[in-house]
Amino acid sequence: MVRVGILGAAGYTGGELIRLLVNHPDVELVFANSESNAGNYITDVHEGLYGDTDLKFTSAMPFDDVDVVFFCFGHGKSEAFMKEHAIPDSVRIIDLAQDFRWKPKEVVSTPTPTAEAHDFVYGLPEINREAIRHARHIANPGCFATCIQLALLPAAAMHLLDSDVAVNAITGATGAGVKPGPTKHFAWRDNNMSVYKVFTHQHLTEIRQSIEQVQGSFDAKIDFIPYRGDFPRGIFATAVVHTDADEAAIVDGYRKFYRDAAFTHYVDKALDLKQVVNTNKALVHCEKIDGKLFITSCIDNLLKGAVGQAVQNMNLMFGLDERDGLGLKASAF
Repeated sequence: MVRVGILGAAGYTGGELIRLLVNHPDVELVFANSESNAGNYITDVHEGLYGDTDLKFTSAMPFDDVDVVFFCFGHGKSEAFMKEHAIPDSVRIIDLAQDFRWKPKEVVSTPTPTAEAHDFVYGLPEINREAIRHARHIANPGCFATCIQLALLPAAAMHLLDSDVAVNAITGATGAGVKPGPTKHFAWRDNNMSVYKVFTHQHLTEIRQSIEQVQGSFDAKIDFIPYRGDFPRGIFATAVVHTDADEAAIVDGYRKFYRDAAFTHYVDKALDLKQVVNTNKALVHCEKIDGKLFITSCIDNLLKGAVGQAVQNMNLMFGLDERDGLGLKASAF
């Protein structure tokens, strides 16, 4: 059994991670840390887990009792936490924040990593599976980044990304986290949508990084417009790539790229979001229209875009079946 600890366990990602781990055949959940909820039952916060666990949140962090710890912190907190706390070298780390997603200037094993010097492996299994298997530390990809990369990486592998790429993607309300805010109130979000961080979203850096890894170089722009949706969970993305390549060859390239992927699938027909909600799947479809390649992709932002992918990475790190604990049915109706 893989012994697991969770830090920051009271938020959306913490609750989803607990839901997966208490039903994982090869995992023992040792502790779920939350300073503000210490002593309370997990079900006092994550009420959907009634009947699944009788564990309580704890303020303790018994790192000597676990094999791996998941960081479910907000962005910027992981680096600070590792400066202030000693985590044994034997304990592996899967970080869901963005602190260590970008390729460092120096790859170094250190108890106090920084964005410039660390040994975190970028945890996108579709391109880094073997590196993940041997990693001690994983930087889990962002939710928008996962969905958009999975749309574009097969095209990058075929060296089709030689001009600007237009991307639009809409995400559910859970993507903004559990902490209340003006754009999260039901009265504002319901029957509404809006754009934010136009062309400047923080996930662009990791998207570009992966495209360069697969294609060799990438000098064009990604014009990304993110949207807030009026639904709880899921991401639906569209991308437009200018190319003269043959449609049949492109589709064949997409199929081959994801031939061995555990959860990412090329689909022959148009997609809809409910095909992936509540699963760790990513679905991708493309078609050629008037010299433009139109690509759609969709994921569940809390699962393939966050903790589902994190559990997939844990499975790889510990030599388990990649699909263990992730056999989830889509909430299609």
